[in-house]
Amino acid sequence: MRACSVKQGIPVYSGKAKSLYRTDKDGELLVVFRDDITAFDGGKKDVLSEKGSLNAQVSARLFSLLGEHRIPTHFIRLIDNATMLVRELEMIPLEVIVRNIAAGSMVRNYPVREGTPLDPPVIVIDYKDDSRHDPMLNDDLIIAMKLLSREELARVKDLALKVNIILSRFFEARGMTLVDFKLEFGKYRGEILVGDEISMDSMRLWDAKTKGSLDKDVYRFEKGDVLAVYRQVTEKVLKRGENP
Repeated sequence: MRACSVKQGIPVYSGKAKSLYRTDKDGELLVVFRDDITAFDGGKKDVLSEKGSLNAQVSARLFSLLGEHRIPTHFIRLIDNATMLVRELEMIPLEVIVRNIAAGSMVRNYPVREGTPLDPPVIVIDYKDDSRHDPMLNDDLIIAMKLLSREELARVKDLALKVNIILSRFFEARGMTLVDFKLEFGKYRGEILVGDEISMDSMRLWDAKTKGSLDKDVYRFEKGDVLAVYRQVTEKVLKRGENP
């Protein structure tokens, strides 16, 4: 039995690492973070006890941080260590990636050295479709596919850059560097909100001193104990203190 005051209803969706359920209130959903971890389009997968709760707690803290800075998100509150109560969004099938430092696919696909600072930050937008391996889109394709209007696209980019500033300062104050991260957006009563999750699964974090990975790259490339790293990041994120 789930220890919460919100009734978990029928399942709505089950992704690679999260499941969504209806609640007894219209327009609100429960997001349950599971212990599944995947990489390489699901080619590598495991179940790691506690992983879901770590990502849920980090996501809740970072969504709360964005709310403190008046960034609209779907987050309402954390129900338990692995479950968030959120507003139900009409999701926009885009992955909006903000890159502060060249790494990952940017280094693999383009003649850019890993670790190259990107000033201003680079925004990359992919079409969210696993069957097509999330192809990159440009603005014209987004408009042509009627995924967003030009005004909505400008709003999404503006929000992404504002989120980048807030998160970058937050992590910097805790000895970490936000290399890049992914956001997803949806519409709620006509307003564009940040949705999905913001966790170690959806960002690339480096230790500010050693440049060591503090994210899912530890799992992808077998760099060490990913749960120990996730616990370390969670502890730093949840530690209350001076915020930017």
